[in-house]
Amino acid sequence: MAMTAPKTKRGAARREMILRAAEKVFGERGFAASTIADLAREANTALGTYYIYFESKNAVFRELVLEMGTLTRRVMSDAVDGAPNRLEAERLGLRAFLGFVAERPALYRIVEEARFVDPDAYRDYFTQFAAAYQDQLERAEAAGEIRPGNAEVRAWALMGIAKNLGDQFALNGGADLDKIADEGFDLIRNGLAP
Repeated sequence: MAMTAPKTKRGAARREMILRAAEKVFGERGFAASTIADLAREANTALGTYYIYFESKNAVFRELVLEMGTLTRRVMSDAVDGAPNRLEAERLGLRAFLGFVAERPALYRIVEEARFVDPDAYRDYFTQFAAAYQDQLERAEAAGEIRPGNAEVRAWALMGIAKNLGDQFALNGGADLDKIADEGFDLIRNGLAP
């Protein structure tokens, strides 16, 4: 958690520099192999200055997990805004998620590492995402856009599809993410039945 909210633009900029440095360092080395000195050095910040903004290495790590949740939800929301129906929203959302993972792989890796470093933050990240997803699916079902079913199970299943496609194709680079999203969406829309 942040020790204090920056009171100036310069302070906000310094805090942001620390966050971006932490994203890079944690994303490349992992949490355990990174030190606060590494983070401060990458941010071109004095060690004492680091502690003005974050009380520990864990605090900046947790902040990055929370940031990933906020950013992911924003990217997804922007991508599906104006979709004519839930199925189209699924297609657009899946493609946007894969693109976001490809753009910010370090941040995505940090969320994955949170499973072991900060299990509460990891659980919160996915639980909050699932709750919002479940609500969207319930509204789509009520509107007749999707067939009836358990929205909670569906939310977790759809998140699993996106997460695993991200792990395999977006993180490793070189994949045609449009084709991956289309194939994933085909499974979502049509299932496996012939």
